[in-house]
Amino acid sequence: MKRNQEKDEEQDRDREREQGRDREQDREQEQDREQEQEQEQDREQEQEREWDRERDPERDPKEGRATASGDGSSGDSSGTNSSGDGTNGSGGGGSGGWNGTPPAREPGRPPRIPLPRASVEDSGLPLPPAEPAGPRPLTLEHPVLKSLLGAWALAACSAEETEAVEEHLGDCGACADEARRLREAVGLLQRPESLDLDPGLRTRVLDGCLDRRSPRIPVPVWAASYDAETARLDALLQDFGDAEWHAPVRLRWFRGEGATSRRTTVAGVIAHLLAVDGLVAVALGLDDPLTPFATGDRPGGTDETDKAGKAHKADEADGRDGLPGPRGPVDTPARRTESFWAGSHFPPTRSVRGPWREQTHALVRTVSFTGGSPGTMPVSYGGFELPLRDAMLDRAFECWVHAEDIAEAVDYPYAPPAPRHLHGMIDLAARMLPETLAARRRAGLAAPSHTRHLVTAGRPGRSLRLEIEGSGGGQWLIPLDSPGAVGSADHEVAHVALDDVEFCRLAAGHVSPEEAAAGQLGDREAIRDVLFAAASLSRM
Repeated sequence: MKRNQEKDEEQDRDREREQGRDREQDREQEQDREQEQEQEQDREQEQEREWDRERDPERDPKEGRATASGDGSSGDSSGTNSSGDGTNGSGGGGSGGWNGTPPAREPGRPPRIPLPRASVEDSGLPLPPAEPAGPRPLTLEHPVLKSLLGAWALAACSAEETEAVEEHLGDCGACADEARRLREAVGLLQRPESLDLDPGLRTRVLDGCLDRRSPRIPVPVWAASYDAETARLDALLQDFGDAEWHAPVRLRWFRGEGATSRRTTVAGVIAHLLAVDGLVAVALGLDDPLTPFATGDRPGGTDETDKAGKAHKADEADGRDGLPGPRGPVDTPARRTESFWAGSHFPPTRSVRGPWREQTHALVRTVSFTGGSPGTMPVSYGGFELPLRDAMLDRAFECWVHAEDIAEAVDYPYAPPAPRHLHGMIDLAARMLPETLAARRRAGLAAPSHTRHLVTAGRPGRSLRLEIEGSGGGQWLIPLDSPGAVGSADHEVAHVALDDVEFCRLAAGHVSPEEAAAGQLGDREAIRDVLFAAASLSRM
């Protein structure tokens, strides 16, 4: 866009320079005409003086009068011979006679101004033939004019052809009817509304296809959201050019008590998804995308390794990483991403789409061949584990969140997931809240429990009712005092209501707990702890 603006400005400057040159040429031509007029006047004056000298050689050119004395100083006032020959004046030897040249101007008279030439009309001679004012009209045969009716209806004829066709239409009724029908057809083609496709058309078509397609190998219900979200993101990336792949994107998440972010590109986001999806791939026995970096020289002592170590320590503080040391196995999402970026010789480009796409297909294909497995296989995230079915939901959620980041970077609309998929993502977040709340309480980031001892696992305790509105929403009772407790309506102390997409953006770290549009009722401290725990679910 910036290059187009600079190109337009350069064209405007070229037009101004061209107009300036035209104005300068006009001024030079005007000056040349004025000089020619002055030279013409000078030539006429010089010729008049030459005539005066020829009539009276003794005339003083400065005084403008004759200097000879005597009777011959003036001729006959009639200026003609009495005999009518018109050759000599009546005075002897006078210079006032008419000798085929204009008579001498008498002293004190103004210079003679030559009379204008007689016009051709006054001479009685025949006038020359008048030239036509414009180009001669085209003379075309009837078949040619009829063949031009379509182009005339589309306003594609030249001025001469248009004039010839319109003159013919006044004389030919059949062609006039045909021209009228063609013009009406053109009016149907040129609708007043825009013919550009709706930007959201592709998303709606893909959603419809994914909802109705019956695959030969059915995808498990708990993996359908990952299959759908990766397909939607792949469709978004399909037509990207180099400029879109290098568009800046800021990854955002919540850490501790505040938001944090990391700057990358669209290609860097896909590399991040490739690296973190590798956790599920390793659990399923597939190739790890970080293997090329693990077999070579591991990054050590560099800025990127330092960033990976810092991300590890931050995850450990939030209760999401239990392995010490920046040199340990690359098993957390943040450290895997930093290692992937650091191990690349160049920043990620559009070539990262192929490996990511192949890995998503491999994951869906592998879980589809499990034959209806409940998906209980554990997937390690470093400091915690998720069963395979929940890990696939987690990866679907992150794929959607980062797809929105990419769409925002390239100014493209992107819709939320289907309601049933959105409900599954919210359900996973609600089930993870008690454990996250307990981890924040252990780190001193949440208020201590109001009971002296933890509630026994399986027993009801203080609860918060989480009401999520929208097509993907529902209601959940969140236990506040112990991860093993059971939420109970009888022990409800607070009630929070949020929109489904708003809650997901809070869980993704894109909305701060203070700014979340939440309806609140009851224990304010419990509400604050739950909202901050929801934001802490986010990670790089």
